[in-house]
Amino acid sequence: MQQFTRSRLRRAVDELIIAEMFLVYATIESATAIGDGLSQLGRQLASGEEPGDNPADALRHTLRRVADEASEPYSSRFNYLRDRLRDN
Repeated sequence: MQQFTRSRLRRAVDELIIAEMFLVYATIESATAIGDGLSQLGRQLASGEEPGDNPADALRHTLRRVADEASEPYSSRFNYLRDRLRDN
């Protein structure tokens, strides 16, 4: 019984370590996506309006893309961890 408890405890600690590593990497990827998006928004704002362009649509599209790219690292890792826990 004690061996079984130790095994379960070790497995729980291993899962926690993996989850923490995934969180760190997801945060780095998300911060990079946000930084890249802010740079692109800055370029769009600095370039000014071109005749026939709709700057609001361009900014909206960029913000939507940045939001998607910033949240993707978390959702993909969460799905992986959820599947891993379910299969074990």
